[in-house]
This record gives sequence, C-alpha cells and structure tokens, in this order.
Amino acid sequence: MPPRTISDARQLAAEVSGGESGAIKGPLKGYHHETYVLPLAGGTQIVKVREPRAEILWFDRRCFRSEEKLLRTLKGEITRIPEVLDVAGMGFQGFIEGRTLPIRHWAGRYVPDAAFDQIVSFFREMARIEPAMVESVPRRCELKDRAADGDTDGFLERLIVFIEDQVYKKNLEAFGDLFEELGVTSESFTRLRKRVSGLRRRPFRLLHADLHRKNFIVDSRGQLWTIDWELAMVGDPLYDLATHLYLMRYREDQQRSMAGEWRRVVEVANPGGSYGMEEDLDLLLDFKRAQSVFTDVIRVSMSLSEGAGSDWMALPWAAWKLQRVLEAAAEPLDLAKVPSHREIAAALRSRQRPADPRPDSALT
Repeated sequence: MPPRTISDARQLAAEVSGGESGAIKGPLKGYHHETYVLPLAGGTQIVKVREPRAEILWFDRRCFRSEEKLLRTLKGEITRIPEVLDVAGMGFQGFIEGRTLPIRHWAGRYVPDAAFDQIVSFFREMARIEPAMVESVPRRCELKDRAADGDTDGFLERLIVFIEDQVYKKNLEAFGDLFEELGVTSESFTRLRKRVSGLRRRPFRLLHADLHRKNFIVDSRGQLWTIDWELAMVGDPLYDLATHLYLMRYREDQQRSMAGEWRRVVEVANPGGSYGMEEDLDLLLDFKRAQSVFTDVIRVSMSLSEGAGSDWMALPWAAWKLQRVLEAAAEPLDLAKVPSHREIAAALRSRQRPADPRPDSALT
C-alpha cells in the first residue's frame, strides 16, 4: 500500500503547533473540510486549521470568499462567534470548546429554554446587520448575480438556479436515472418556481443560512456560540428563519414559539423584516423541502457506495429516508406520486456497483 499523502491542512497544523504533533487533534468529522484542532504556543488558545476536501459536491451556494474576513467584520456586532487569531501572518478561527445542542434522536427534541432564548437573541443581533456593514468582505458572486435589496423573489430565484444548475444538471450523468425513477425531472423546477413565486418584499440582512444543532455550541458556562459561517449570505431575513426551522426540527410548540419570538425581535431591529410572514414562511419552508430532494438523493446514494463496496445493510434505512424527503416535497414539486419504500430501494440498488445475490425481500 502506498504511503498516505500528508494533506496541506495537516502540514500547516504541524507548522503552527511548533512541532508538537501530539497536541494536534483530527481530522475532525465534517463533510466540506479536513479540520485539525491544536493549541497555540503556551496552550492558552485553541485554533482550527482546515482546508476544503478534494472532489466533494457542494450543495449550497457560497457567497463570501473568506469566512475569517466575515468573522472579523462581525466582531463586536454578533455576540459569541469564533475569534480570528493571527499566527505567522495567517488568520485562524478560535476553537469553541463545548457541546452541540442535543442531536441524538433529535427530530422533535426539546431545546433547553436557556439555549432557546440565546438563539432568539442571536436573531435580534443578526437583524441589525445591514448589507452595507459586510460590503467590504470579498464576494464570490458578481454584482449582477445579486438580488437588489428587498427583491425577495429575485433572491430565491438565484437559490433555485444554483440547485438546478450546480446540483441537478451538473450531476445528471451520474444520478439522472435515479432522479427519473423517483419521479423528479427538469419539469420539477418549473413546478417549484410556480409554487414559491410572489414573495413579499422585505429589507435584506446578513443571513447565517445554516443554523442547525451542530452549529450551536454550548460552553461550560452555558453560553451559546454560533459557528460555521461558510454559507452566510445577504438576503431575505425570513429565509434564515425558514432554514433554521427546517434544520432544527423543533417540537411543534417550540417551532411556533420560535417563529413568534423571531418576528418580535426582527421587527424592532429591522422594521418590515417580517412583512408577509404568515404566507411567505410556508412558501420558504416548501423551498427547503424541495431543496432536500435534490441534495439528499445524491448524498444518500453516495453514502451507500462509500468504501470498498456497497453498504447493503443500510439500504432499507436509506430508502426510508428518501421516502420521507419525497413525501415532504410532494406538493412543492407537484409529484404525480411518491414511490413506495420497495420502489425507492430498488432504484438505489440498481445503481450500486456489485450485483447482490440476495432476494428482493431483503429490501423491505
């Protein structure tokens, strides 16, 4: 077996640690990056060193070129975000020690009141960050590709275009047959656009755009920190709430409470920021349900082929997951029918590499 190539991130971590390789922890789990954690000289501060993983699929639009530059800009504006530390002329994010919000069996899992209140406070601070405040942070997209302030329809259209071009069309050669077997085609985007059009105008703000339980860290003093700002963007503030509610899977009573509290604090900090919320929140949640179809079909299929061979033991669970995702998106995508568990399992199985001699009954 050839020797394993040392990654740039691992080499940089070794350099920053000053040769104390035993103090380096990692690589940490994560889809987008290879990440290492290490203490700086003296051991008083801990930083993250990371690099994007090679040959991965990006399912979300990235707007800012540098997460570190964005964090520097937000210092003093948003409470409890990672500090950026300068080491050898480079900026590294400080590592937040603590635990994420409960995620095991997390669908409907109750979020403690203290954490819930701090999430509300976070949204209050975010509602104050006007587009001009982050204009100095370099962007990936050109000015012509950004929606004008308040153009919520234009903002959402750009997200749909990204999914259509960069997730669906870009992967048609590898996953087109699977999408078609599941009833998802290019016409699905026409139906989705019709479903979510006509959003009310709202003044834009900075959005985190990835507020799920793993991106909230509770430290030893019970303080809640918000990490992983890589998908941050400027746009419709209601989209940030919709994404948060969709990813958090709050218990029903907490979801209603979070929506009400969000509206209360946003209207004070950004008058008009919740305008049309009664109608538009459901439309944006429909978009998130539809988005999950295009990302999860690819992710689930790929997960079955990771490693040396296909993971047939995981096939029933994978089919169940996609069935749930398709059921949730049936209305937004106007699906004629949602395939059964057996049909989804068969579609997944047909595109895996080795033929499995086991009978079809193993799929149910």
